[in-house]
Formats: sequence, structure tokens, C-alpha cells
Amino acid sequence: MIDKRLFRLPGTKKLLLMLAGLTLLQAFVILFQGKYLAEALVNSWEQKPLQSIIKPMILFAIVFMLRHIFTLINTKIVEGYASKTSEQIRSQLLEKVYTSGPEMISDVGSGNLVTSSLDGIDLIENYFKLIFTKLMDMCLIPPVLLIYIYMQNIASGITLTIIVPLVILFMIILGLAAQAKADSQYKQYTILSNHFLDALRGLPTLKMLGLSKRYAKNIYTVSDEYRRRTMNTLRIAILSTFALDWLTTLGIAILAVFLGLGLINNSFPLFPALVTLILAPEYFLPLRNFSNDYHATLNGKNALGSIFEILDRPTTTKENQLRDFNWDNNSQITIDNLKFSYQGTAQNEVSLDIDSLKLSGYQKIGVIGKSGSGKTTLIRTIGGFIKPDSAEIAIDNQKLDSFKQKNWQNKLTFLPQSPYLFSASIAENIAFYRPDATKDQIESAAKSAGLLEFIATLKDGFNTKIGEGGRGISGGQQQRIMLARAFLADDRHVLIFDEPTAHLDIETEYALKQPMEELFKNHLVIFATHRLHWIKEMDYVIVMDNGQIAEQGTPEELSRHNGAFEQLITNMRGEQM
Repeated sequence: MIDKRLFRLPGTKKLLLMLAGLTLLQAFVILFQGKYLAEALVNSWEQKPLQSIIKPMILFAIVFMLRHIFTLINTKIVEGYASKTSEQIRSQLLEKVYTSGPEMISDVGSGNLVTSSLDGIDLIENYFKLIFTKLMDMCLIPPVLLIYIYMQNIASGITLTIIVPLVILFMIILGLAAQAKADSQYKQYTILSNHFLDALRGLPTLKMLGLSKRYAKNIYTVSDEYRRRTMNTLRIAILSTFALDWLTTLGIAILAVFLGLGLINNSFPLFPALVTLILAPEYFLPLRNFSNDYHATLNGKNALGSIFEILDRPTTTKENQLRDFNWDNNSQITIDNLKFSYQGTAQNEVSLDIDSLKLSGYQKIGVIGKSGSGKTTLIRTIGGFIKPDSAEIAIDNQKLDSFKQKNWQNKLTFLPQSPYLFSASIAENIAFYRPDATKDQIESAAKSAGLLEFIATLKDGFNTKIGEGGRGISGGQQQRIMLARAFLADDRHVLIFDEPTAHLDIETEYALKQPMEELFKNHLVIFATHRLHWIKEMDYVIVMDNGQIAEQGTPEELSRHNGAFEQLITNMRGEQM
């Protein structure tokens, strides 16, 4: 029930020692609570003086208050630990995502990461609040009470000793079944999260292609499967709770009958029988509480395991194999025997397999292919966002094993499908690559990107605040801000475009084309697209198919024979793309 990796979290061992001490005190308080209550009842039954009844009742009230004070202290300590530790785990997770970047998102899934960092952390916090307290109660309170019961009546102690293993065995069988169901259900929850987030991101494209209703049916199917799995898990959870309540109640009933018969036969005094009967429910209570909360903690345990798996992934930080250099018209890149596969795919399923590729100077290189052909994976690999499994790479004769190099990424500007803008002013967003840029330099970059007319309509001009992710401005203006970033970063001579106009209408794309063509000058341009008119602007074209380069060459060369290029162009025209 407890993941061993919990003990590597700071403060866990100290917490367990504190809880052990408090729980042990609580066990003795419960014991004395039962003892004093039994004394008062026995003295009352035997019609002893009032003083002999009042004294144990006062002591009962004192230990009753102490029990709740210890419980309150215990709860406060655990809540403090749970809150602090869950936030530390969240920080570690976000730091891991930040350092690993798109490589981890590609493998794990953005929906999974969002779920883990939001809902997952809440589940973990609840898991911490429940598991430590319940586990300590179950480990320490029953043994203390059982020893005292043995001292009062050996037969009663033996009865309770026999019942508990039977209950635990039955609960283990049901618990394993519930855990298997919960593990499967959490995986389905992760799939649903990835589906939902991907659908949300791609909604404009799905609507444009008329596929939104079809994808809505897909989401319904996945969510309905999640509902069905959840109900199956709940059935087992309810069954196990019922079984435990029935077994413990039956155990107490058997003990009560046994003690009643003993009293009738005068085989032992009233006090041992009564104190045993009072403490028997307390003896079973920690086990019942643990079982009741077991199913509530399963999702937290699964979420913690999922996050630990992410945190345990090796971090591929930016390397420094590449010496500082300046990209110019004589620069050259060679890529040979590059292979990359996403985690979780079959061993024979290669997501990227490039035999040979050469890039040089200020070429304009178009990357085309059907959806899922590997365009984005190739773009991300060249951008250094994904580290290949193996590759022979050379930049200006400097041999490297990946593009994840600090000096390489300092020379490139990346323009994705969906530009990311920060919750800041327009000027600060433009100055992303050059935070120290002057006002005149920012205005000049904005002019080159065709932003001045739009900014002139804003009350605060360049100081206008925009929402995170570009909320408050249109997709076309977001792309213009991205272009302004590239114009301002005039010391970066490598441009990587990953279908930057995919979500724009034709009119907006046409308006952006002129500033983009101006930006192409004196840059190595790597442009992934599915729009035909961009291919005419390229010097060289790479045709991707199933993670491999099907063809490469100038548009004129590829048009001379009926190969993969011509077939793709024909299909794209037929699909009106």
C-alpha cells in the first residue's frame, strides 16, 4: 500500500517517528478509556458507593479528551506534511518538465502531465493525509489492546487473534482485485486526459476539416469506457467494505456470546468480560478505517507512482559538444543514420529513420508529407527538442550525437503551429529572444512584421497586456508577434517553422506571407507545411513518409518524375489543401 519511494521524500522518516509516538500514546489512552468505563459500569452494577463511580467517570472524561487532543495533533502534523510535500513534488515535476521540454511531452503526453500536475497532486495530498495515520493506527493500536485483553482473559485474546488474520486475508484478496481495477482505471483516465487536451488544441483544425462531430464521438467512447471501469472498481470497493463490516461485526458478536456464556456459568468475573467487550470494537476500528480509506487512497498511490516514474526519467539537458559558431552562407549540416522512436512504441516501429540528409547555407527547405508522416518529429529533432536514439551529426565539421546543444539552439528561431505568448506586454513578448532590446529595435521588428497598424489601434500601444497563451488577440496577430520576435533576433540565422499557418484562414495567411518571405532572407529556413503555395518558395523539398525520407531534391527535380512528391501534390490538390 505504501510506495517505498515515499521514504526518499524529505521529512517522511521524521514524520513516521512522530506519528508512532503519538499513536502509541493514543493506544494507551483508548485502553484506559475502556478500563475506566468498565470500572464505572461494574461498580454501578455492584451498587458500590457513588464515589467509586464518579472517580472512574472523571478519569474516563480526561482520557476521552486526551484521545481527541492526540488525534487533533496527529491530524495537524500530517496535514502540514501533506501540503508541504505535495507542493515540493509539484515543483519537482514542473522543474522536470521544464528541463526535459518537448521530449518528455512527446513521450508522456501533455494531457498526462497536466493531469499529474493538477489533479494528481491533489490526489497525492489526500493520500498522504490518510495513509500515514491509518497505517500507524493499524500497526500500533490493536497490538496494545490485544496484550491487555490477553491479561484479562486469555480465551478472548485467542478469539480476537484468530478472527483478525481471516479478515486480513479476505481483505487482501478483495484489495488486490480492487487495485488491479484502479490501476486500469487510472490508465484510462490518463488516456482520456490526453484525448481531451489534444481535441481541445486541435478544435479549430477539426472544425475547419469538418471532423469535429466525428471526434466528439471518439471522446464519448473513451469517457464512457472510463465510466464503466470506474463503476466496476466501485463495485469491488463497496463489496470489500461490506465484507469487512460483516466479518468484524460477526467477530464481536461471537465474542459477546462467548463472554455472555462465561458470565452465566460464572467462569470469570464481570470486569474482564465487560472491558474486553468495550475494547473489541476499538480493536477492529483501525482495520476498518484502513480498509474504508484503502480505496480512497488507490488513485493517490497511482498518481504518486505515475509522477515518480516521470521524475525518475533520465534528464537530457542541453549539451556543450558544439563550440560557438556563426551560421552563414558557407555553413553546413550533415545527418546520417538518425533513428528515433517514442517510448511505449513497439521495438520494430521506428518513428524516425533518416539515412542521409544535408543542409547548407541560406537554403529554404520545405518539409512535406501526410499527417503522421514524421514532419513534426523531424522538425523537433533538428530544433534540439528531441534527442535521437542514435545519429551521426556534424555542424561545420563538428561531430555531435544530437541537436540538443546550447550553442545550436542559441542560433535558431522556432515558430510552431500555435505560437505561445506570455501574460505580459506586447513589447515584452516581441523581445522574447532579446530581452535587452531597445524600444526603437522592438518598434522596427514590429514594423517588419506588419504589426504597427494593429498596435496603433490599442490604447496602451506596445505596453498593452495580453493574456497567457495569446488570449485577447487573434491568431493572425499572434503569428505577427512571433514574426516580430524573429526579426528582432537578427543574430539568429536559422529559422524553423512547424506549419505556422495551419490554423489560419487563407486571407490571414496571404497577409502574413510577404513579411515571412522578407524574413527568409539570409537565413537557413526549415519549413514544414501542408499548403501548396509555400512549396513554390522553397529551394529544396524533403518528402516524409512513415518516418523516412521518401524523396528529396529541388521542386523542379522532383516534378520531373512521378514519385512520392508528385503523388503527394496530387493528393493535396484533391483534398483542396
